[in-house]
Amino acid sequence: MPIDPDVAIGADLGSRTFSWSSSDVLLYHLGIGAGSRPGDNLDPRSLRYTLDNDDLQVLPSFGIVAPSFHETDPPALDLPGCDINLAQVVHGAQSISVNGPLPTSGEATLRTVISDVWDKGKAAVIWQEGVATDSAGNELWTVRSSIFVKGEGGWGGNRGESTSVELPDRKPDADTTYDVTPQQAMLYRLCGDRNPLHADPVFAQGAGFPAPILHGLCSYGIVLRTVTDELLGGDAARVGSFSARFAGVVFPGETIRVQAWNADEQIVVSATIASPHEERNGAPVLADCVVVPR
Repeated sequence: MPIDPDVAIGADLGSRTFSWSSSDVLLYHLGIGAGSRPGDNLDPRSLRYTLDNDDLQVLPSFGIVAPSFHETDPPALDLPGCDINLAQVVHGAQSISVNGPLPTSGEATLRTVISDVWDKGKAAVIWQEGVATDSAGNELWTVRSSIFVKGEGGWGGNRGESTSVELPDRKPDADTTYDVTPQQAMLYRLCGDRNPLHADPVFAQGAGFPAPILHGLCSYGIVLRTVTDELLGGDAARVGSFSARFAGVVFPGETIRVQAWNADEQIVVSATIASPHEERNGAPVLADCVVVPR
């Protein structure tokens, strides 16, 4: 069996120590579209993402990519009990929670385990959870992610949870769009994700897509940055956590529509495609999105 849950669940994936600099933070922010609007180069609030001075801040989603930021090889899939290949895999869900504002430079150690494996019949879902700590052992952030493995499953295992976030039946508190640039995936891949699915047309077609698609984590960062700007005053330190399920793909050149609602002590978000191509209008990008402010 390509996936053996008895081996996989609970497997320790080890730890890695990594460092980052303000240059990495700046590149990440540019990769998720910061500074792209007319006037952003003169706007003090926008420059908090793109200018390396004392006001530079770090969007919490940077913590997801920081451990692998300097890698130039495609992501490895050497997971205990999981005999799978990159062409089978798409990102399923992602969350990050932070214990405080992330520093603009630093060093941390991330320890990761496989926390669960779900059997969806024609596919499997593999969950990983990691905790990043500083040199003194203080927790900086926690990440949880899943990958959706096409063509696996069917062994009669746990199907997992099925939760959804209900959007309020009223006008959103924020409703805006972001135009994904044609070269956005090429820029974002410099943040440590060289999966050819996002750059190589031949590989993308072999994986069932007509063209390379935008990284799910790029869409994730775009949405979090947009919500932070629209409802949190552009202050990244006000983000406590962000969770989302990847519900569809984005092609470079398309437009992402972000709608967000203040709901109790959290912000719920809808991210869909708003493009000139009629057949793609309204297609979901991220689902079950929740930002929890600090």
